[in-house]
Amino acid sequence: MLLSGYQCETSTAPKKSGLHISEKWLPLLLVFFGIMSSIATDAGYLVLIPLAGLLYAGLGKNPIIGMAAAFAGVSAGFSANLIPATPIDVIIGANARIFAQAQNVPFTRHDGQPLTPATMHYYFILISTGVLSVAGAIVTARFVTPKLKDTPWSLPDDLKIDNFSLSDAEERGLKASFFGLLGALAFIAWLALYPLAPYTDASGNRVVPYLDNVILLITLVFTITGIVFGTASGKFHSVANVVQAMVKQMDAMGYILVLTFFCYNFLSLLSYSGMGTWITWLGASLLNSLGLQSFPVLLIIGFIITTAFINIFVGGLTSKWMLLGPIFVPMLYQVNNQMTPDIVAAAFRVADSSTRSC
Repeated sequence: MLLSGYQCETSTAPKKSGLHISEKWLPLLLVFFGIMSSIATDAGYLVLIPLAGLLYAGLGKNPIIGMAAAFAGVSAGFSANLIPATPIDVIIGANARIFAQAQNVPFTRHDGQPLTPATMHYYFILISTGVLSVAGAIVTARFVTPKLKDTPWSLPDDLKIDNFSLSDAEERGLKASFFGLLGALAFIAWLALYPLAPYTDASGNRVVPYLDNVILLITLVFTITGIVFGTASGKFHSVANVVQAMVKQMDAMGYILVLTFFCYNFLSLLSYSGMGTWITWLGASLLNSLGLQSFPVLLIIGFIITTAFINIFVGGLTSKWMLLGPIFVPMLYQVNNQMTPDIVAAAFRVADSSTRSC
């Protein structure tokens, strides 16, 4: 995705909203923006949290209140979003399918319907976005604000509150990106209705091409919107600037590629040696001996607690999922066939996001 354009809007949109929204609704807005920032991976930590502090300072309030609200959204809401097929969805979904297929676990829902890796958690993260936004706003208003509102604070001499106001270029970029977004959505709708429209194949199965290509479609939306914003705001002057912005975002992929290389070698070693099957059988036998096969809720809670504990030592979402997924996805299914890959992966996301800020 062209995340550079999105990151520009990540900083500009909160500015615009913060200048016009009632102070009463600011915590909800900041938590919501923090949750939504996960589409650009770590941009929320780098951009949104400082902006939230600057916004509160501009209102004469303790900036730590705004930073705490934004941090809660970015950290605790890291796995939630209104937009499907985020990088997190792709990483967890695609690897869950690999983990399941490696030990002949069907990659289906509990009712037998096949799962789409990038969108298998969409309703879960959609509802989570609303719940976490409201919960974060309530905690900020009821607990954080009363505790910090009278605490003395000061700003560095070289920090200008005026930096929070929108420049003319940012105003132009926001207005243009709105129309760019409408155009991108119209283009996506046309693709979904015509070239990528659903159909029934020769076997009688319903095929939905636009869901199979949802990552490409979302990439198009952010690419178009980002290019429009960058061009209108003066950040992009040529195609070379767009390419440079995309290259800058891909610089972080080196870490992912190295990690993926070793993780998949580890997964291959488990499969080739049979060690993965043995560990799965051993764990499943232990859980069955404890009588937990009749209590899927306890299996979910136990996996959440295990993941939360591992999070103390292994902080990265990808590395933690590569460590736990190959073992727990087939193991829990063998204990209870209601523990399908999407359920196990959702439990992992709950544990990872809820303990990420600890």
